[in-house]
Amino acid sequence: MASMPIYSSLGVRRVVNACGIYTDLGGSVLSAGVLAAVRQAASTWASMDELLDVSGARIAALCGSQAARVVPGASAGIALALGACVARGSGAVMEALPLVDSVVVMQRGHEYKYARCASLAGARVEWVDDLAAALASRPAAILHPAHLDAAAVPLDVVAPLARAAGVPVVVDAAYQSFPLSELARWSRAGDVACFSAKYFFGPNAGGFVAGSSSLVADVAALDFVGYESGPWRTFGRAFKLDRSAVVATVVALEEWLAADHEARWGAYAGLARELAALCGALPGAEISLSHFTLEETLVDDGLVNAVLVRGGGDLTDALAARAVSVRAMFGDDALVFCTEALTDGEVREIGAAMSAVWPN
Repeated sequence: MASMPIYSSLGVRRVVNACGIYTDLGGSVLSAGVLAAVRQAASTWASMDELLDVSGARIAALCGSQAARVVPGASAGIALALGACVARGSGAVMEALPLVDSVVVMQRGHEYKYARCASLAGARVEWVDDLAAALASRPAAILHPAHLDAAAVPLDVVAPLARAAGVPVVVDAAYQSFPLSELARWSRAGDVACFSAKYFFGPNAGGFVAGSSSLVADVAALDFVGYESGPWRTFGRAFKLDRSAVVATVVALEEWLAADHEARWGAYAGLARELAALCGALPGAEISLSHFTLEETLVDDGLVNAVLVRGGGDLTDALAARAVSVRAMFGDDALVFCTEALTDGEVREIGAAMSAVWPN
């Protein structure tokens, strides 16, 4: 007798994800190769110290950085990296965090919700217009979101000024893993960059920091393994990793760097055309194709990974309420279906769901 699907056995509905790579939808779907590595890692023991050291060296070689370390996601990476900037290797400070008076500088124009991660390390964010004056006050660090680089003084200008002032720069590069050159670019641009594994089809609770050997070593000094085996009860204990998450992050990154990305985008476009044809049969529906970016904008740049459906209004709640919950977005008077997380069978499920909820 076949076993009941795991979500059904828990009383949880399966989701058809037509939004893309989102944390609250579980991040990404792991490949067969990553799942095989996860099963192997989960079935045998390893020294976490050794696993983190060796996996970090492997990631650094892949990214072209001096050093790297796996962390449980980019947000944890930001908190750990900023904590390392505050502590600067001092065990007493690592133990005192987050109850330490410290300041992290961010430029106006870089206001975004993940600035909140600085407070996890006990830092107070100060928004500045005059970067030179802010650096003279010797803050613990600068936090610089890579995706907002053009919204303020860019990092290639900021980094030399910060280094001259002895202030480290932590880069939020969560989804800067494509084009592939972005990995090396942001790993080297500041002192350390924080990446999320879900954007290269790794685990939702995976990621890594990559950058200078000294700052990555400071991150390692205060993470959870130091708490368990070192003399200090360090700040990073809450950011624990299991073996399978570490291995999955490395294997997913290796696969990402070896992938045929032209074929990947071709597959997204093919799914979009299939879904467009299904939705085009709906009475009064107006269909167009677009590129839904990781900045959550729609652009016409030749890449296709999204279907826009106009004419039926906002049906997102009706689609989400179904027994198999179809998650889509609504904007610019259009239902938006992103195909990056879809399979061919799920496209047909969306077509059937749209037929059921489309207004007559």
